[in-house]
Amino acid sequence: MNIVFFMRRAVRSFSIVFFAALAFLQPPLALAQQSSSNAAPSNLSGVTSLKSLGEFPAEADNTLQNMLNESVAANKLANYIKGNKLSITLVDITDLNSPKLAHANGGTSFYAASLPKLAIMLAVFEEVHQDNLSLTPEIDTALVNMIRHSSNRDATYLYELVGAERIAEILQSERYQFYDRNAGGGLWVGKPYGKKPAWKRDPLTNFSHAATGIQVARFYYMLQRNELTDPDYCPLIKDILSDSAIEHKFVKGLKSENPTAEIFRKSGTWRTYHSDSAIIESENGHKYIAVALSNMPNGSAVLEQVIKYLDRIVEEYHSAES
Repeated sequence: MNIVFFMRRAVRSFSIVFFAALAFLQPPLALAQQSSSNAAPSNLSGVTSLKSLGEFPAEADNTLQNMLNESVAANKLANYIKGNKLSITLVDITDLNSPKLAHANGGTSFYAASLPKLAIMLAVFEEVHQDNLSLTPEIDTALVNMIRHSSNRDATYLYELVGAERIAEILQSERYQFYDRNAGGGLWVGKPYGKKPAWKRDPLTNFSHAATGIQVARFYYMLQRNELTDPDYCPLIKDILSDSAIEHKFVKGLKSENPTAEIFRKSGTWRTYHSDSAIIESENGHKYIAVALSNMPNGSAVLEQVIKYLDRIVEEYHSAES
């Protein structure tokens, strides 16, 4: 693993320059103006019915939830929430042993485009952990391309390498429970990323690539706690999530709001479906997980603003504590 890790470090500069030319940059769009309405409700579907949550919060933190509700209303996002056009999930993990959850539509499933490539990466490392695969330079390069550059070709290669049925098995396993049809669904990858037909669509929504904010947040939380696959692989997974070559949505928003923050993320875009997800680590020590899923033509611009609002909420939350 160490050899592969340092090989990646050596070729990172070339890789970023090469794929940056291929990256699709979403043009900035004006936020749609909406009438102000009541704050978004706390929707905890997809949380409390899980069999095992570990340390992940089973309910929202009242203070953080109120701050999110107020931000949703003040920034004219409530109609998006009420119309199930937008999902926002925020988990403050500054104290990793005492995470604080707030969300709007966090248990609602969305078509998430490339974001569920996270599930393919998890499955690859789980197979490596189980000695069913070896982490070769070829696989390592494909993982980097799939996550940082959102390569569909590499995603399909890894998807078929592990196998669709095995990926679904891992996602629904007792250990992970990233997809639970009794709890609103979750992460689902039922189709290669390309023109090939679907193996099996999400049983609840019929989406080929689906996600809920809560389950994506759980993925990042388990990663941060070194609970995905083998603890030795978690730093490697996190490294793959760094240095995104596509600078839109969360990355673009934080460039102006919190430019020194470290971002470990995976986004997705297809037609009107826009999603982003990340662990954000601020220079002042504050850390949080942010997930936003949307179905709207101006979704990229909306998510660019959403991450600014979430970053401010985290800062205000800790300022109120001190």
